[in-house]
Amino acid sequence: MASEPTTTTDGPVDELASKLRRTVLQHEPSSIPGREIVQVLTEIPCGVESGWHIHPGEEVGYIAAGTVEMSIQDRPTLTLRTGEGFLIPPRTPHNALDLGPDTGRMLSTYVVEIGEPVTTLVDPPRR
Repeated sequence: MASEPTTTTDGPVDELASKLRRTVLQHEPSSIPGREIVQVLTEIPCGVESGWHIHPGEEVGYIAAGTVEMSIQDRPTLTLRTGEGFLIPPRTPHNALDLGPDTGRMLSTYVVEIGEPVTTLVDPPRR
């Protein structure tokens, strides 16, 4: 049974916490030993970035609204539009930038290690 939706930053509070809205839709045990499933709706206003971060498991994402530039370490930058999906490997630094003109909405499902923070901010990769 899904828990009641809540807004969370899932990590250290920073200046982005006041710009992004992350709503946890589900947080449930997985059938995979040592893993749990967390589903989050993230809303990013035009011109705002998520900040470089990692997750302790896969992120399977879907752009529900808007156009998002997804930078993933050691991969070409993606421009994702409404209706497109993406996959980010575990512990891979990445950053999402909403290109506008409206607020972007991403639905992400994480299959992550139990007891680890779902999101950890990291330094941007060196280019």
